Amino acid sequence: MQFTNCKYTQIMHKHNGMRPQDIVILLKIITYHDTPWTFAGIASALSLSASEVTGAMERNRIAGLVDEHKRIVQKTALRNFLIHGLRYVFPPQLGCPTRGIGTAHSANPMRLYIMEGKEVYVWPHYKGTRRGSSVVPLYDKIPHFIEQDPALYEFLALVDTLRLGDPLEVEIAIKELDKRFNR
Repeated sequence: MQFTNCKYTQIMHKHNGMRPQDIVILLKIITYHDTPWTFAGIASALSLSASEVTGAMERNRIAGLVDEHKRIVQKTALRNFLIHGLRYVFPPQLGCPTRGIGTAHSANPMRLYIMEGKEVYVWPHYKGTRRGSSVVPLYDKIPHFIEQDPALYEFLALVDTLRLGDPLEVEIAIKELDKRFNR
């Protein structure tokens, strides 16, 4: 099939696929609520360069996860992607037991709902206080900045629940995600 629309070809060349930090950036923006933010501020908060944030926001624009001006997160589209696509695009990778920072149902807010006795999941990190099965973080720098950002930490723990959880955990995570999206 041959495309005659040059704009379509140009867009596909610019996109080059989603990257995990693209999602983390969007979740970070949502934590700001109505507070003004800048690309440089996001970059600093997430240990990224400004050009990485710019590239991520362009990929998010092409994917329909932000508006044309790259300022407003399209929460419905992001919600649908997180619930229905994230675990396929960025499947969870489990590893050996280690010390780290709790994630998925081993972190708030999910920890409030899940009964004891479940396997503990952690992002490996030398400052971690929990021991459990290691989960490769959605974005490798997460353990380094998450302690200073409780709102983003909860979002990312919910995202890991969507990637790792059983149906009941996923259902609870969706409700918690919706609470945060509607604040």
